[in-house]
Amino acid sequence: MFEQDIEGVEDLRRLNHWRSYQSTLSFILYTAIKKLYPKAKLRIEHSMSRGFYCLLNRRINQTDIKKIDKKMRQIIEMNLPINARVLQRSKAIKLFEKTALEDKVVLLKNIRIPQVTVYSLLDIYDIFLVPPFNTTGKASQFYLKKFAPGFVMVFPIWQDISRLPEYVPQPRLARIFSEHEEWAQILGVSDLGQLNYQIKKGTGSEIIKVSEALHEKKIVYIADQITKRNSRLVLIAGPSSAGKTTFTKRLAIQLLVNGIRPLSISTDDYFLPHSQTPKDKFGRLDFESINAVDIKLLNQHLHRILKGETVMIPRFNFITGRRNKGRSVYLEKNGVILLEGIHCLNDKLTHLIPASSKFKIYVSALTQLNIDDHNRISTTDTRMLRRIVRDTHYRGYRIQGVLRHWSSVRRGEEQNIYPFQEQADEMFNSALIYEPAVLKKFCLPILHRVKKSAPEYKEAKRLINFLNLFFELNDREVPSNSILREFIGGSSFIY
Repeated sequence: MFEQDIEGVEDLRRLNHWRSYQSTLSFILYTAIKKLYPKAKLRIEHSMSRGFYCLLNRRINQTDIKKIDKKMRQIIEMNLPINARVLQRSKAIKLFEKTALEDKVVLLKNIRIPQVTVYSLLDIYDIFLVPPFNTTGKASQFYLKKFAPGFVMVFPIWQDISRLPEYVPQPRLARIFSEHEEWAQILGVSDLGQLNYQIKKGTGSEIIKVSEALHEKKIVYIADQITKRNSRLVLIAGPSSAGKTTFTKRLAIQLLVNGIRPLSISTDDYFLPHSQTPKDKFGRLDFESINAVDIKLLNQHLHRILKGETVMIPRFNFITGRRNKGRSVYLEKNGVILLEGIHCLNDKLTHLIPASSKFKIYVSALTQLNIDDHNRISTTDTRMLRRIVRDTHYRGYRIQGVLRHWSSVRRGEEQNIYPFQEQADEMFNSALIYEPAVLKKFCLPILHRVKKSAPEYKEAKRLINFLNLFFELNDREVPSNSILREFIGGSSFIY
């Protein structure tokens, strides 16, 4: 096994350990809140600012935050055992009915798993998709930050669980999550159990149609904002498998509706020749680095196009590792450039272009569906599932390689994309509330190829267990212009 492969396998181990750390802290948080406020209901909403954004069904202030923090630390210091018990699903339902955890009751009534592992801490019961540690003392690092109307529980980063990151507020990201919570209310689906219930009831088709309509509505809104601002350069960035390409194509159509003539350009075509591409610590070509892009040539071309000149833009050949002669382009009088690439929010990429000419868009699959009140669905898992289907079906990669390489992709995103996301003028959440139910039939056969003896098996099994919670939804109702079609095939767009 190559050194980078060993590192990829070790990263999978770190990520799984980190997820157990998160489950343990979530259980400690819930237990602390129930001991302090017995009637309180905790909802762990989504990831934000290097932690989880949490809400209670009551108003909280800074004094409450300090009390919860203190109680959590007491529970951790006591190093209490976290016990696991396997129950028949029917018995688990009765247990959670007795403890008034309606979210878990709805979930358990709408999954097809015969047995459930229930965890207990003191006299508090819960379930977790990723098992917590067996004692509370193993997850000791955290802090709480007020973020009205809730708070953020910050925990260590996956690369080093001994180190707590600095808290950085993300108000723009919070707004986009808030928008999608409103969408979930429109759909009447915020948890997996509710989604499964709707699929079982036969209303899955309606959920697909409304979800796609909400996407289109947002794209129309962004196109209108670009038109009002008379922007000349639209910069579109986002992490891997966010659906940037399909979003850009759909945005181009809505701009045409507004009488704006879009010119689409990819920063990938401005990669330096492989002989000049920077390398990572394993000696591999590092296409995640902004220095892999010929920034000088890109700025020259953008400047000339915006001046009204005709420019021959390149086409990068990934097989030969060199730029070829591309196409001759010019910007019409009522035109706008749509520039797509992972570094587009970084001003270094387009430093010669005035800020007043730019309109920045951040695209990501920010999952708005939870499993239940205490188990969120990771945004990165949504993108991982998309990537598994696309890379194995259409790019010829083996599933083991896709799983191993994911941590490297995440490192690049954390370094090159996330630090700039708050600079976006608009954010587009490309996640679709129904998509795991559609991706299930595509992903499961691929994941089952990973043998038990393989180092990637534990990660494959985790994703299999996750997908098995969903009732399957047929993809025939997914429209041909859907972002999901970029990954499962059948798109009306040419990529």
